[in-house]
Amino acid sequence: MELKKYEGKNKEEILKKILKELNCNQNDLFLKSEFIEGKLFKSSKYIVSVVTKKEIIEYISEYIQNLSRCMKINIESEILESEDIFKVTLVSDQNAILIGKEGRTLNSIQLLLKQSIKNKIGLSLKINVDVANYKVKKLKNIEYEVKKIIKEVQSTKITAALDPMNSYERRFVHNLVSEYKNLTTESIGEGRDRRVTIKYKEN
Repeated sequence: MELKKYEGKNKEEILKKILKELNCNQNDLFLKSEFIEGKLFKSSKYIVSVVTKKEIIEYISEYIQNLSRCMKINIESEILESEDIFKVTLVSDQNAILIGKEGRTLNSIQLLLKQSIKNKIGLSLKINVDVANYKVKKLKNIEYEVKKIIKEVQSTKITAALDPMNSYERRFVHNLVSEYKNLTTESIGEGRDRRVTIKYKEN
């Protein structure tokens, strides 16, 4: 996997050059553009960083293969990309080991994979790693519990603190509660103890 950089004064012209040189469509690429303001005798310019999505998928696949060897368990991967988000589904007969207590091992795999890619090409990608729809099922359970707590807070007007959650789950709760105009949320605590509070808001 290799990150290529192109420079020029016109962003559209740079893009045309990239597509011609790599002989592909824009949807096949992960692009990040940066505008550099001109100073003194240097004129303004655009810098476009590009890597093919195929290279990213191949890198992720190889990373999972290495993980399988290190953990000494059989792990296969199914990788899909949509709107610059890479969804990685792990397939194994050792799901419990991959998920870990409260999903901590699974979250660590995702975090380390993202960091590995960032170290390789200097870009932060949106990657979601899951096993047997564990995260989907967990979010459904969180939604069910949060909706019960929402009703309690609306009724009692007493602030409620939820159990500790990771950043993805906390963001899910913030978005869920934002649909209620008379409620507000706040993340408190540090590290693994970080959690969301739901507060009643007077109109």
